Amino acid sequence: MSALHVVFKVGEVEYVLPASEVVELESYTGATRVPGAPPYVAGLVQIRGKVIAVVDLRARFGLPPKERTLDSRVIVVRHGTRLVGLLADSARDVVKIDSNEFRSPPEVVSDETEGFVDSIAQPNRRLVMRVDFTKVIGRQELTGSTP
Repeated sequence: MSALHVVFKVGEVEYVLPASEVVELESYTGATRVPGAPPYVAGLVQIRGKVIAVVDLRARFGLPPKERTLDSRVIVVRHGTRLVGLLADSARDVVKIDSNEFRSPPEVVSDETEGFVDSIAQPNRRLVMRVDFTKVIGRQELTGSTP
């Protein structure tokens, strides 16, 4: 069964999340830092009247910081009753991927990525990695988001 996936870039790599989990994409104009939050939590933003914690994917994936551009996006994802933002270098594409196209990543990838990548696919000869959202957000540390 095919499903739409939102494609986003962090560094030079393309990742996907099921479009059914993505609420919206927003431009990134900065976040309010939260004292004591893990280094990969960019802070809090207000989007359409809701306060949302934002995870900086560059920091979470161990990449060096990069100046944010007009392409930088906050991908707002619903996780249960919470909204969480993922800060990506860009996000402008949606692709249809059949569920049987996803494969387990090579062992070295799954061992070294802290479980952030749960599977890979090659729609139209394009390599994308599907992230495990709950591992990326560090769910136990993000408790301040509102539904």
